[in-house]
Parts: sequence; structure tokens; C-alpha cells
Amino acid sequence: MKALNTLNKFFYKYRGRLALGALFVAISVVFKIFPAIYVRKSFDLVEQALKAYTSDAINFELSDFQGQLILYGIIIIAASLLNGLFTFFMRQTIIVVSRFIEYDLKNDIFDQYQKLSLAFYKRNNTGDLMNRISEDVSRVRMYIGPAIMYTLNTGLLLLMVIPVMLQINMKLTLYVLIPLPILAVVIFYISKKINIKSEQVQRQLSSISTFVQEAFSGIRVLKAYTREDDSLNKFKVEADHYLKKNEELYRINALFFPFMILLIGLSTILTVYIGGQEVFAGNISTGNIAEFIMYVNYLTWPVASIGWVTSLVQRAAASQERINEFMNVTPEIKNESEEPFHLKGDIEFKNVSFVYPDTGIKALDDVSFKVKAGQSLAIIGKTGSGKSTIATLLTRLYDTTHGQVLIDGKPIKELNLYDLRKAIGYVPQEVFLFSSTIGENIAFGIENANPEKIEFAAKQAQVHENIIDFPKGYQTRVGERGITLSGGQKQRVSIARAIAKNPQLLIFDDCLSAVDTETEEKILSNLRSIIKQRTTIIISHRVSTVKDADSILVLEKGKIIEQGSHDELLKANGYYTAMYEQQLIEEPKNMVD
Repeated sequence: MKALNTLNKFFYKYRGRLALGALFVAISVVFKIFPAIYVRKSFDLVEQALKAYTSDAINFELSDFQGQLILYGIIIIAASLLNGLFTFFMRQTIIVVSRFIEYDLKNDIFDQYQKLSLAFYKRNNTGDLMNRISEDVSRVRMYIGPAIMYTLNTGLLLLMVIPVMLQINMKLTLYVLIPLPILAVVIFYISKKINIKSEQVQRQLSSISTFVQEAFSGIRVLKAYTREDDSLNKFKVEADHYLKKNEELYRINALFFPFMILLIGLSTILTVYIGGQEVFAGNISTGNIAEFIMYVNYLTWPVASIGWVTSLVQRAAASQERINEFMNVTPEIKNESEEPFHLKGDIEFKNVSFVYPDTGIKALDDVSFKVKAGQSLAIIGKTGSGKSTIATLLTRLYDTTHGQVLIDGKPIKELNLYDLRKAIGYVPQEVFLFSSTIGENIAFGIENANPEKIEFAAKQAQVHENIIDFPKGYQTRVGERGITLSGGQKQRVSIARAIAKNPQLLIFDDCLSAVDTETEEKILSNLRSIIKQRTTIIISHRVSTVKDADSILVLEKGKIIEQGSHDELLKANGYYTAMYEQQLIEEPKNMVD
């Protein structure tokens, strides 16, 4: 239950609505009891009428009894209607509050997810993150809404009904209530088993969803290797497992209602049998038997719900504990300053070393360089040399292990993180497009984007001609992760997105690898005028991409082994020259291919 203490702030926030809901519960319970009282009075009145009729038929007046019976009938109908009305109000307050808290909780979790660093997402899989914000929150909502509502309802019913029953006849009350605790205990254990089986079904459903998602995402590979039959057979295995788990669940479910009806019937039989004995003994009236039967029915579901509610609380506590695990994670990357920051573009790395926290791989080793505002710096090297790590440190997706990154002469950790990132246009190595239109993807980083700005950015990225060839142009939906576009088109849309933002710092992380040399040259030609106006970092493994930069860094195993302009590096006749000559040999071959 300690885990559920986290929800107290939400209860306090909606305390007015919850208090009103509790009041509605109390009023609905009062009106629920009224019909039973007047049913008893009606039975007793009918019994009196029969006795009067048989003892003194001459002076018997039916109208004397009819008026009272009609009045009792009106009271019973009115009380039942008012009970229904206040039950509706009860649900409209307590259940609606549970939906409000569910909404708030999901927003809090999503907000926390967005604050957490990149390392967190490398340690946790997407399916688990999704389950905590969906399945776990839904279980917590069941505790906030139905569990609290039924607990209040049950508590008030027991407090109001049992004293009334004891006052009428203690012996009959004790006999009638015997099956109800048994019902609560049995339902608790049945609910526990149902929960275990439900969780197994949910896990298997998640497994099926993951399998199907992978199959659809990798449909090109699946078809290329003609593995459709094998994939179908694997799906059948997963589906059969899901079917068996469901069958086990429904077998247990099948015990629930029959057992409940059995114990309700047992209470009713005891009411009639013991009640009959008490009537003959002159301790109660026949109307009391009818009254007790109604009380038994009133108490049956609330008492049965005790087991169910206990199970809900257990599940909610387990789910809230899972939620708290992530909610209590302190973001590794924090915004240390609220002071507004306007980036000019000076960049300096001072003896920077970086080790990836999860793998222990040393990506950068004592790297130092400077870039003045408005200049362009190119970084070149083999795969795994540490090029992309420089981009992640500049956008502060990670903090350095040793050394400092300075922006405009200030340590990057001391700057307003959000203002810094707003001033950066970043084109990552792994292109990601959202499942929306091409125009919306280009305009992603800007507010109130106009079509002219979007089109200009697309032209600079050499993707405008491709876009207008689509039937819907810029309104074309790109599908999940941009699946409807080619690799080169996705990269160019991503470049257009960065250009449209009009940032002070542009970072291109090997974002032209999927385009041909001719298109690359056109893009770079368009970017030259843009690059001159802002600081630009160009990361690539191609010499053709970086040769026009003001300065070039050559990285190998996380260290700078060469530094200078294109011409200076060629004159040095070192690693860069060898790479350049090798790519000159390969380029004609690639053009022929």
C-alpha cells in the first residue's frame, strides 16, 4: 500500500469532488434502505387486512387499506428512483474523478519520460515504457474509481443495514450473514487466481503484439527472404499459447458467478427458514422476512466486492510500484539555468573524454578543438571513431565524462538547456520521421510555419521535386517511421526540417550517406549560403561532403589524429590523404553501379 501513497496528492487535488461523491454514496444508501422498510410495512398491512377480513367481514373496508398500500407503493418507487439518481451522481463524481486522475497521471508519466536522458531509453525497451503508461495506469484507475466507490458503498451499507437487522431480530441476522464472509473470502481467492491468469494473458498479448509489429516493420526483409510461411507458423504458436491462457482464465471465471448465486440462494433459504420459525414464535412478522430478503440482496454484491476490491488494490499497488520506479528516476541531464540564452555560435571542446555509461565504451579520448561563430567544422573518420558522440554532447543528450564543452565561452551545463536546443538544427544519423504529412515533418521544429518557408527548406534540401511528384504533394502521409519514402528522401526531408528551423548552430550527422554524389553536391551547393550565416558541424565518412569546410578534424578511436583545411590535410599526406585517394578510386565504380 505504500506505493499508493503517491496518489494522495491527486486525492487532495480533487478532495471537493470526492467529498461530494461520498455524500452521494450516503444518500443513495439511505434511499436504498427505504424500499425494504416499506415492503415490510406493505406485507404487514396486507396481513392485517386479511385478519380484519376474516375476523369481521361486515365492518371490513378495503379502501382503508388501499390508500395506505398506494402510499407505500409511491414511497417505494420514489425511493428507488432517488436511489438511482444519487447512484448516478455518485458515479459521475467518483468515477469521473478517477478518469481525471488517470489523465493527470498519464501526463505526469509522459512528462517524466521526456525529461529522462537518452541513456534511460537505451536501458529500457519501448514495450515496457508503453505498458507502464497504459496498462499500469489503467489498473491504478480501477483502485481510484471502482475500488474506492465500492468500499464506501459497502462500508456505509454495512453500517446502516446491519444495525437495522440486529434491531429487528438478532438470531435471524446472524444466520443470514453467515454465508456473506465466506462469499468475500472465496471471491478474494478466485479473484487472485483470475488476476494471475489475466496477467499471463496480457503478457502473451504483448508478445503477440511485439511479434506482429516486428513482422510488419520488417515486411520487406521477410518477403525478400520468402519467410512468410515460417512467420505464419511462429504466429500460430504464439496465438495457440494465447488461446490456452484464455481458456484457463475463463474456466476460473466460470466458477465466479455460479458460486456467488449459490451463496445468495443459501442466504435467502436461511432467511425464509429461520424467519419462518421466528414468525411462528411471534418474534417477527412476515413482512420482516421480505425485508430481510431485500437486505440480503443489498449486501450480497457489496460484500462480494470486498474480495474483488482487495484484488484490485493488490494489482494497483503492484502497478503503482512499477510506475514509481520510473517516476523516481532522477534525469541525468538537468536544466541548471532558467536564464534566457541566445546562442552566437562559438564552440570549444576542452580535453573532452566520454565513456558510454551502459557499455563502458570510450568514445572520445582527450579531444580539444575550437569553432568560431559562423565557421564550419567537418569531422571525418571510420565507423566507431567517435564522430556522432561529438554531436550528442553538443546537443547535451549526454554530459562529458571528463573535460568541458563550452558554448559562447560558458560551460554547456550552465546554459538554459531548452534555449540551447531551440538554437540547434540537428540532423541525426538515424533519420526519424513521424507518421504525419511531409509538410508537418519539415515544420516540426517551428511554430506557425507557413507553406513558403516549408517549400524553401525542401528546395534547399533537394527534395521539393520529389515531394511535388506525389499525388498529395506536401500533404502526403509518410507512414510509420517514414516507410513510404526512400532512404535518400527521408534524409533530405530531415535536412529540410533542420533548415526550416533557421537555427544558429547546424549539425549534420552523416545525413547524406543515402544520397548519390550528384544529389549530395547539389544539396551542399544549396547549403553553402546557409552555412555561411551560422556555425555548422558536418559529420561524415565521405571526403566529398567535408572538403569545403573551414576546418576538418580526422578522428580515429576517439582521438584527433589530423586537423586542418582540405588542402592542408592533403599536403600532410597522411590518413586523410589515403582516405581521399581511396574514395576517388571507389567513386567511379559507385557511379557505374
